[in-house]
Amino acid sequence: MAHPGDPVTEADLQAYVEDQLPVTRRIDVEAHLCHQPEDAMRVMADLRIRDELRLAFATEQATGHTDALSAARRLERGLARGRLLQQFRRVAATAALISLGWFAHTLFGMPGAGEVAASTPPPAYVGDAIRAHRTTLLRAVMRSQPESPEYDAAEIRSATRIVMPALPEDWAITDVQVFPSSFGPSVEMAIRTESFGSASLYAVQLDSSAALPLTRTTQEDFAVAYWQNGSIAYVLVAHTASADMEQAAVALSASAE
Repeated sequence: MAHPGDPVTEADLQAYVEDQLPVTRRIDVEAHLCHQPEDAMRVMADLRIRDELRLAFATEQATGHTDALSAARRLERGLARGRLLQQFRRVAATAALISLGWFAHTLFGMPGAGEVAASTPPPAYVGDAIRAHRTTLLRAVMRSQPESPEYDAAEIRSATRIVMPALPEDWAITDVQVFPSSFGPSVEMAIRTESFGSASLYAVQLDSSAALPLTRTTQEDFAVAYWQNGSIAYVLVAHTASADMEQAAVALSASAE
């Protein structure tokens, strides 16, 4: 059994992805990932595949199509037995999701535009934003991980090609960090507001440009608002949803245009 302070092994990383670690060991793994960008990117990619498969399971349980569900479960078990080639895992997971999508298409027909918007899960970068937010919360209680409130917008833009939106004057920046993500370097800014408490603003440069309007949702007990301007996606994460938080998201999305 691993003890706090023991070196983090590949088995620990796999158990972390599969939610098989006690809280104390999860903290050790998360501290390790803060200092190992390559491991962090690998784990984030695995978490993304895991969450996509779980979403597929939930969809199939609702429709009752047991053949597709069994196939997806076999795929997940196969992926969990060891770290195979990254490309194979991505192709296999994508194939399973496409297959499940065709089953849903066959059962229900092509949905209308409103139904797609209602049933489409948040983009993968929303999950990255929540993981970055949790890591910042962890850093805040660790004496060995001092907060870095220094914010140089020009330096961030030069290093990451990420343009951060203008913040309200009454917001206080408590920490700014560059995190690895599924899409490359990302920026997570911890903030403190008078109207809705502590929150974080996350931004990442994507491979393609698009205009995604402001969308509100709840993920892992957090209130989330996300949008995309050009090739940059933004996510505002707060502990509770409120009218003030929504108004702030509207203002931020407008200032980033």
